[in-house]
Amino acid sequence: MRFDPALAAQQAFHQSNAELGSNWEAAVELETTFSSNAGPTAREAYEGLLALATRCPKARSFQAFCIYITWQQATEETIARHFETGIRLCEAYLASREARTEQDVEQIEELYGSFRAGLGLEEEDEIQVEYRKDTPKGGD
Repeated sequence: MRFDPALAAQQAFHQSNAELGSNWEAAVELETTFSSNAGPTAREAYEGLLALATRCPKARSFQAFCIYITWQQATEETIARHFETGIRLCEAYLASREARTEQDVEQIEELYGSFRAGLGLEEEDEIQVEYRKDTPKGGD
């Protein structure tokens, strides 16, 4: 990783203040609970942050924040659900062209590859592509 997802999360969270409007106070409460607890309490706050992101799809910095904290979740609790959530969030973020920073795009593209790799979905490398091309198929 060429960046620190925890620092990126903090930066994206602070940038999301204006985007969230009346939802900002709820986001601050959830983020405080998430970052100062562990176990079920933190998981519940994390789920609350993801639910808020669903309700605020145009809050691009907040969407980036949720991707970064999902990476933190995936590294702390290595289960498929976190990687799948990360892939889904990254794909939605990258598909939209609205109000994104180039830095977030680059970092989220990197995380997207890491989420995919965590599920064994890495793209084929050049050697694998050549091998597949050269391997006889049925009837060859």
